[in-house]
This record gives sequence, C-alpha cells and structure tokens, in this order.
Amino acid sequence: MKGQSRFAILDDRGLLAVGGDDRIPFLQGLVSNDMKTVGLVRAVYAALLTPQGKYLHDFFVLAHDGALLLDCERARLKDLKKRLAIYKLRSRVTLEDVSDNFAVAALFGDNWRDGFGLGDAAGAAAAFAGGVVCVDPRLADAGGRAVLPRGTAEAVLCQAGLEKTAAADYDRLRLSLGLPDGSRDLVVDKSILLESGFDELNGVDWKKGCYMGQELTARTKYRGLVKKRLVPVVLDGPPPQPGTPVMLAGREAGEMRSAAATEKGGIGLALLRLESLTEADRAGGGLQAGGIGVTPAKAPWMAF
Repeated sequence: MKGQSRFAILDDRGLLAVGGDDRIPFLQGLVSNDMKTVGLVRAVYAALLTPQGKYLHDFFVLAHDGALLLDCERARLKDLKKRLAIYKLRSRVTLEDVSDNFAVAALFGDNWRDGFGLGDAAGAAAAFAGGVVCVDPRLADAGGRAVLPRGTAEAVLCQAGLEKTAAADYDRLRLSLGLPDGSRDLVVDKSILLESGFDELNGVDWKKGCYMGQELTARTKYRGLVKKRLVPVVLDGPPPQPGTPVMLAGREAGEMRSAAATEKGGIGLALLRLESLTEADRAGGGLQAGGIGVTPAKAPWMAF
C-alpha cells in the first residue's frame, strides 16, 4: 500500500464521547490501557473485557474538546454504551453517541503525515480542522486515523493532500499487517486479548493496576498460556467464510476470520494453533480452509 497518500472514510466506525470530570478515573478502572496517558498529543488503543478476561469491545481513545472519544464499531456502540453505563454509579460521567457529528477516517500511504504536524511514534496525536488526527496507536505502519466533523471531513483531508479511496483498500492494508478488526476477528465473550496481539499492539498497559479482566490477562501473559494466535494468511483462492475450519493433515488447526479477495486469490486473518503453525512450517505447507490453500505470513511485529 505504497504510493499516493490516501484516506478512507470508515462508515462502520462510531464515536462514543465520554465526558465529565471523572471520565479518566472512570475508564481507568475498566479498560486495558492507561487512560492517564491520553491527551492532546497522544491517543491509545484499548479493550473492555468481561470480569473473566474475555473480549467485549476494542476501541481507539482520543482526547477532544474536554472529552475522551472512543472510536469503536458503530454497529455495537449501543452495547458498549450500555455496558459502560452499568458502572457509572455516582461518577461524574456522561456518555453520548456523537457518530452523526463526526466521521472516522483511515489515513495511509507514503508521506501521509505531511501537513499534520505529527511525529513518527505510534499514538502521536494533534488537533486538526475541528477534530483530531493521530498515528495509529497500534502500529505506525498502519498509517493514521482522523476524527473530524462529518460535514467537512472529506474536504479538509483532500486539502491536506490526501486522495479519497475506498474503505476496502484500507481493509486490505489492515489484513496484510495482521491487525484485528473488532468482532470480525475476535469472538465476543470468548476471545482473549493476547491471542490477537494486543500486547505487541500497545493495547495493554501492564503497569496501570487493576481493570476489569486484568487478572486473567496477566496470568495468560506471565504463565505463557497463549496456545493460539491470530495471524495474517495468504489464500490460494477466494476467501472462505469466517469461521471456516483451517485443516492440517486431517486435523483442525484453527479457523478463518476476516478476509478480502485479491487479484491472486485473497488475504485474511486466521486463528491458528501455534503447534500447527510449527508443524506446517516444518512440512513446508499443508494448511487448507474450505479446500483453499492457506499460507501463514507472520507479521514482523508479532512476538512468537
């Protein structure tokens, strides 16, 4: 995904504004990353878990106009708002869906940072055109994200020198880098963060103290309990449906998650057993999903 700097409006993303004097301590006790580090010059990536440490929601957190904006899955925003509201109690916190007021855009391609005043570090943020722009806090190679007033978002990004493109182009970049896309790749009430790279992708702060699901997440890391990983794969044909079993020598090695077609077949993400990855590597291949050849393409950022 080199070449012209581009942007794609992500219509599947919503924005939940968490306002009020207690917004930072309120989220601090609930989510996986350190909310005290979020500010005008830094955005973070975080998740909300069940008390048992299973995935519920993931989102980007950006500071804007005295509130914390949660860039989340639009189709699941109501559920996120409802879950957070349970814990409000007497906290001075407001929860407002501002998806109709702001648009989320992915920024990528060569030199996309030009004109935004951003550094190279993942999560670097700055105010821009009535909103905020940041380097992707997971991985700088993924480009950036912008939250901008919906009515002017496209115009100001074009004025900044970026060319509009389809969200599908960004999705292929995401898949090639091995980045999960919310509940498309993580199973609600089932997945654990470390299977999906949240440690390497700056989604967990190990020093912040307690948050919901922290005990299981820490135990999984320090006892080496991760047995599966979500990895990018290259497909020899049309992408199989999400959930299609990935087989190796007649045994189930994992399952497909999100994917996209390419000129040569497809790319996608698959949750694979680490032992099966090792076995397939030794055998020089052999993984298949729905009769389609599956070749793991471990991303450089992955630590396993």
